[in-house]
Amino acid sequence: MGKKTIMSSSLQNSFSEFCNKNNFEINKKQTEILNSLEKFLFPRNKLLNFFSKKEDFNCFYLYGNVGVGKTMIANFVYEQINIKKTKFHFNEFMIDFHDFRHKKRKDDNIISKFVKNLKQKFDFIYLDEFQVTNIVDAMILGKLFENIFLNNIKILITTNTRLIDLYKDGLQREQFIPFISLIEKKSVQKELFLEDDYRTQNQVNNQRIFYPLNKKTLFKINQKFRIFTKNLKKEEKSINTKGRVFKIKNYYSGLARFNFKELCDQNLGAEDYLNISQICDHIFIEEVPVFNEYNSNQQLRFITLIDILYEKKIILTLSMETDLIKIGTSKKHSETFKRTTSRLHEMTASKFS
Repeated sequence: MGKKTIMSSSLQNSFSEFCNKNNFEINKKQTEILNSLEKFLFPRNKLLNFFSKKEDFNCFYLYGNVGVGKTMIANFVYEQINIKKTKFHFNEFMIDFHDFRHKKRKDDNIISKFVKNLKQKFDFIYLDEFQVTNIVDAMILGKLFENIFLNNIKILITTNTRLIDLYKDGLQREQFIPFISLIEKKSVQKELFLEDDYRTQNQVNNQRIFYPLNKKTLFKINQKFRIFTKNLKKEEKSINTKGRVFKIKNYYSGLARFNFKELCDQNLGAEDYLNISQICDHIFIEEVPVFNEYNSNQQLRFITLIDILYEKKIILTLSMETDLIKIGTSKKHSETFKRTTSRLHEMTASKFS
């Protein structure tokens, strides 16, 4: 990660200690981001004066390619600051909002009430893996963030996507442009750029990916599955998500086995995958296809699934049509899918937990 840099403030000194403890080299670009984040959070470097007046910028928008350390830096800062705070994966944040809206559907001013409820608990919200992929969320976000800023809640966003490219080519995107303008006006935007994806470096050879799809691969994955489930009792689990019932037919005390089509050909979304992740610590997914323009909907569900399983530290074992280098992508999801393949490298390595 380059030559080590000596940093001055208490937060930066703590970052140096953190990197030394974990044998991380400190990259100059990462320390620049950390310095900008510190100025955003503590304009006068005094925690007691953190919210003494309304600041011009309510949002720190941190974007960059996969594996450059965005989440590592954001997580470090989040753990260091002593304020009323919470962290959400973006999908979980939107699920929380939709749940609130469902419970209060007879009330007026749902968005305002949701944000006031947040303000009672938190002054700072960290939204990890921010992405906009559906029209429902796209139409809500402008009003939602307008209320968040009016209530002087500070937001830290990490994402792979430049602000101008959010919801690119999405339905009725012209109605989403005011949200982009709002974030642009209220945000400190910073890009973290590094040449390498650190998640794919120094990977051990004991991977849990099997390809291509043939009898030999099936034998190997069956063999590995038998090793993991030895002496475990098979069960059938039912996951109920707002009335949608999803059955897990192969479940063994936290280990579940699925065909790709079970998870990604059906009308499932982030909340379904989140509920599945709550009862699993290792998941087998078989027959992952090559992605292209014809299965882009399935690819989007797969992206959402992997995001949630990664966040919940779920171990993966996969059988695939080809290796990750040749897995392909639809044009629509090509940028977002870079994050997915990077995470698959990490999640299928023996050290991931």
